[in-house]
Amino acid sequence: MNSTLHQLARRKFLGQMTTGMTGVALSHLMGASPARMPHLAPRARQVLQIFCPGAASHVDLWDHKPLLEKFHGTPLPGGQTEVSFQGKNGNLMRSPWNFAPAGKSGKMISTMLPHMARHVDDIAFIHSMASRTNTHGPGCVNMNSCFTRDGFPSAGSWVSYGLGSLNENLPTYIAIQDLRGEPPNGKANWGNGFLPAQHQAVTMAAQQPLRNLARPAAINASEEQATRDFLKLINTEHAAAHPGNDELRARMAAYELAAKMQLTAPEVSDLSHEPQHVHDMYGTGDANKLKAAYAKNCLLARRFLEQGVRYVSLYCASRASAVDGLLNWDAHKTLKADYERHCPVFDQPTAALLTDLKQRGMLNDVLVVWCTEFGRMPTHQEGTSGRDHNPDAFTTWMMGAGVKGGVSYGATDDFGRRAAVDIATVYDFYATVLHLLGLDHEKLTYYHNGANRRLTDVHGHVIQNILA
Repeated sequence: MNSTLHQLARRKFLGQMTTGMTGVALSHLMGASPARMPHLAPRARQVLQIFCPGAASHVDLWDHKPLLEKFHGTPLPGGQTEVSFQGKNGNLMRSPWNFAPAGKSGKMISTMLPHMARHVDDIAFIHSMASRTNTHGPGCVNMNSCFTRDGFPSAGSWVSYGLGSLNENLPTYIAIQDLRGEPPNGKANWGNGFLPAQHQAVTMAAQQPLRNLARPAAINASEEQATRDFLKLINTEHAAAHPGNDELRARMAAYELAAKMQLTAPEVSDLSHEPQHVHDMYGTGDANKLKAAYAKNCLLARRFLEQGVRYVSLYCASRASAVDGLLNWDAHKTLKADYERHCPVFDQPTAALLTDLKQRGMLNDVLVVWCTEFGRMPTHQEGTSGRDHNPDAFTTWMMGAGVKGGVSYGATDDFGRRAAVDIATVYDFYATVLHLLGLDHEKLTYYHNGANRRLTDVHGHVIQNILA
């Protein structure tokens, strides 16, 4: 590539990074507020959030219900007239797949997840989650920000605000997108809301590699450094002339961070450095291009965590639409066919990521959380062989730093219709995440529109039972 094209590629990268990163800045750049100290001794330093938008069915993956099998084909007791998101429901429908005991704990897991079943002794399942909405967009935003409306900071943004960065050349918060696109409500899932703009996530994906970022041969290192120093001087003076303009300062800092990422991000995102046995473990070369793409994203997540990215959100699936014949987790009509296509995409790469983190000793510092926005009905949707939305019961889980493995917290009723024992909310979920990071969810606040706002609003309790 000639030097003119090379410089154009560099300019294009900087432009794209700024479009996606406007507002992303390290806490010390351009005079931004320094990172806060933890409120208590942290058990975890980083978070890996694995998010499966589309409402992954708890009763078909994680929450075994023997009575659902026994009473398959009969009416849900007391639910004959119930109307859910898309209308009337039919009779109880057992899971199309068997559940089997796994690990020393004997946890019952769907046979559709044979790779994930190997990790049950390290996982703390929360089976009693309940949501405030039965709609995907508000549900995803609620699971990421504790609010059903757009405009509130995501959990990753709160962690970025509360703790700051662990590195100087990469963002504090990264969202790794599925090949199929954004989740419902898109950027609201990782937005900064009313927090300073630098706390929103940078979006990336392994299928969008960063190329041609080296310094042009015609420019030597000292010339480039002098240019950057002069630009920083001009930006600093311009920012000083516009006090209080947070967006301007964040935009300037985004360019500076983008320049630093020219050296760091391409190396981190270049998966060719990984040995073949690692690629084989993740499945990056799988014939199913959706599985291969997600596997690469899983490997990319590990590499970013290794480099000290504070909060990584990894998405598996996107909006409720079909791509290449593969639906996401939103199986309204043909649950068996949909999940038999989709579970293999999720299972091996996710399990490989967990194995890799554990083998490298990274789970001493990394808290892994798995989320979906709500659950699914134990009945079949009338006229279909799928399940409708169920906001009253679903499963999430945690593992890694500070988490007790091989345990289950809470329970749904006999059929998985409603959370029944130790009902947990998204406020409790994130109160626990913040606690493990050394942050008191009641003290992590930001003054906005006359109120000291917080991630958990005015709710939430730490789920002590799952703490190691």
